[in-house]
Amino acid sequence: MPSFSSELTVQTTAPGPPWTPVVRGPLDAAQADAFAPMFKALGDPVRLRLLSMIASAGGGEVCVCDLTGSFNLTGPTISHHLKVLRQAGLVDSDRRGTWVYYRLVPAALAMVCGLLDVGAPAMTRTPA
Repeated sequence: MPSFSSELTVQTTAPGPPWTPVVRGPLDAAQADAFAPMFKALGDPVRLRLLSMIASAGGGEVCVCDLTGSFNLTGPTISHHLKVLRQAGLVDSDRRGTWVYYRLVPAALAMVCGLLDVGAPAMTRTPA
């Protein structure tokens, strides 16, 4: 279980039995609880933009100083949105001097993509 700081911890695998794409079967309550923070984090337009900026950054990481200028928001508000992304396990960060650098957690994004894989071969129903 990766730890992002002493107060922020996220699990990058859904608990309980192995999960499968939603088109193959329903999630149990523990699995839904594990995925919900990721979807909640992605449900905000600012956080979705931040995630896309971090994911597409050259070199695999981006300084917070390069993110803030793209928004008409205060520094503390951007920090809050980045904290939510960290808590959801979608990004990780390192402090270097006065700046914080962010990078994508590929395994977490792969889990979200896998959960929503509508092309899963075991899909049993076809649209009416």
